[in-house]
Amino acid sequence: MDRTILHCDCNGFYASVECVLKPELKNVPMAVGGDEETRHGIILAKNELAKKFNVLTAETIWQAKRKCPELVVVPPHRELYYQYSKQVKDIYCRYTDYVESFGLDEAWLDVTESKRLFGSGVKIANELRHIVREETGLTISVGVSFCKVFAKLGSDYKKPDATTVFDRTNWKEKIYPIPVRDLLYVGRRTSEEFEHLGIKTIGELAEFDEQIIIERFGKVGAMLYRYANGLDDEPVKSVDEKREVKSVGNGTTFPHDLKTEDEVRDGIYALSDSIAVRMRRKGMKCTTVQVTIKDPDFKTINRQQKLDFPTYTARDIRKAAMEIVKKAWNMKTPIRMLSVTGTGLIKDDAIYEQMTFFEADNMQSKKAEKLEKTVDSLKNRFGDIVSLGGRRIK
Repeated sequence: MDRTILHCDCNGFYASVECVLKPELKNVPMAVGGDEETRHGIILAKNELAKKFNVLTAETIWQAKRKCPELVVVPPHRELYYQYSKQVKDIYCRYTDYVESFGLDEAWLDVTESKRLFGSGVKIANELRHIVREETGLTISVGVSFCKVFAKLGSDYKKPDATTVFDRTNWKEKIYPIPVRDLLYVGRRTSEEFEHLGIKTIGELAEFDEQIIIERFGKVGAMLYRYANGLDDEPVKSVDEKREVKSVGNGTTFPHDLKTEDEVRDGIYALSDSIAVRMRRKGMKCTTVQVTIKDPDFKTINRQQKLDFPTYTARDIRKAAMEIVKKAWNMKTPIRMLSVTGTGLIKDDAIYEQMTFFEADNMQSKKAEKLEKTVDSLKNRFGDIVSLGGRRIK
């Protein structure tokens, strides 16, 4: 028996929340954006009126205002977005325990068994749209299908406040003409490589030679080929199922470009300290450090480095991060944005033995662990009042 999967997507989520809080914003083209003065000037979400001016998510605010001079830009209120996201998710949970979030504004629901109580997938989808609108003031678009990938395509197919069904009788007719770039996990580069093969639509991918796709794209290609052919059988996770933490990272766009090694080191220090604290709280150590760098012209690179031993100390993370920057980046080129991420996480109490010539470094790392844990304890007791090595602890 086919499953019945819903994908629910809150329309223009950030912007919609702002319009609920300030109804006057519904009558003007508006967007949620970062602070231009602190260099976070990017459009995060926009309302339907702004969409008519072709205002795009992720473009800079000045680009958006060139298209729409009357655009009203409001700052994000992230805590409120979390509150509304939880409220909407709680509504979903009235119908099923199988609710899997996909970001703050999207979720899959498996309502296969729920149909006995609440009716068909379409009926449930329409009820959810009504209830979310009445209780939160937000609107959602819902895709109904027999797999997660097609349900997500359905929620994107018609917006706002709509239900779209892709079932066994119509999915090829409706889905095959959709651009392949709209398929889940097809990014810009993959889309371009598909186009070089003459693949522009999902249907063209579905009917292409599977072996060529696998040879060209490996496991990802095999997965995308299955997706295009409606063979996605991934289950919807239970709302109670704990998500595996795969990485801990932090990044920032700086108020001014970093132009000296000392400035870069200060940025790396702050980011490394932040993620080290979070890893210690989670009881996780990273085995790899990854750094993302963006220059003023938005050229971006990502580099990573395997560590000699797992760590959750700022000392080890910032050391690896600085090594990556020095190897991968021309220090004469200003840096607009930096992010540092610890990946390949393992439990801090996991047995991990490695024959290495770096035992001295390992011992230094153990000392750093004790010191930084002590600092954590002091911060918990006294707040942001302790200094370490002349630096204020935040």
